[in-house]
Amino acid sequence: MNTILKLLIGAILLVGAVMYVYDDSLSMSLIGHSARQDFITVVNGTVPAFVGLIGLFIVWLELDELKVKREAKS
Repeated sequence: MNTILKLLIGAILLVGAVMYVYDDSLSMSLIGHSARQDFITVVNGTVPAFVGLIGLFIVWLELDELKVKREAKS
């Protein structure tokens, strides 16, 4: 598939998702919550875990770099 076509499809999906989240008339669920409220709940639950994983990744990279430097000295 052409790269530009993939970018266009991705952009259309992104715009559609944003429109769905921010238009309450389109996104009312059966229990009366809007998609915006549900999106905020998901973000509040996933962002701290994601930041923790990024921190873990940084620590892992730095420990690996220290290990490589120690092996290079010997």
